[in-house]
Amino acid sequence: MKKSSRITIIRLLLFGVLVLAVTSCSQQRPPVAEQIAKTYGLDSFGQIDAIRYTFNAEFPGVNLSRAWVWEPKTGQVSFEGKDKDGKPVKATYVRSQLDKQPANVKDDVDPGFVNDQYWLLFPFHVYWDTSANVQDKGMQGLPLGSGSSKLISVKYPSEGGYTPGDTWDLYVGKDNRVEQMVYHRGGPKKPSVVIATWEGYKKAGPLLISTDHRGTADGQPLRISFSNVSVKLKGSDTWVDAQ
Repeated sequence: MKKSSRITIIRLLLFGVLVLAVTSCSQQRPPVAEQIAKTYGLDSFGQIDAIRYTFNAEFPGVNLSRAWVWEPKTGQVSFEGKDKDGKPVKATYVRSQLDKQPANVKDDVDPGFVNDQYWLLFPFHVYWDTSANVQDKGMQGLPLGSGSSKLISVKYPSEGGYTPGDTWDLYVGKDNRVEQMVYHRGGPKKPSVVIATWEGYKKAGPLLISTDHRGTADGQPLRISFSNVSVKLKGSDTWVDAQ
């Protein structure tokens, strides 16, 4: 693993799945998985030709931004950001042809894309990712502050992906919106536990997006936010901004 703070933050926050599913799942999922995904726009996801967003991370020693455009139907990804030395980097590639890309795209850019896209659209992956074990654990106290919400636990397999065995505990309100989330890493790498809110909700076309996540990573303050969020709908060349 590279030791720079910019690369480290990518590894710190990675979800446990490498392949991004963009079609409806083929195996039985708990009803709550579909209910959550529908709340965030599952039924209209097929209308999305492109999603544009900037991922921003604030962590002790780290302050970075990465701009993305993802075309779910073609798998094309466009990236604009900086490398570990702070030099500007731009890249456009198709994820199904990743093996043909330069090392920096395979080793740095695409892992960053997986991380950032999962933070943006994780409620969909609760339903899409058929390898994950999704369980409804009933009403539980919130990890941050007072109150309680339904706990939906999403555990990934012990093999495969960037960080096998990860568990994401979602605290879901009566409106099926995620209110808070706790991440438990499956392996020895740090951080072991990330606790974050889901707030700053906006609509980007038919999609519901949480644009602000505040909390801690192993006790250290963490903030993940999204700016410049917009979507391009099927048959249109106009970007629809989140609001």
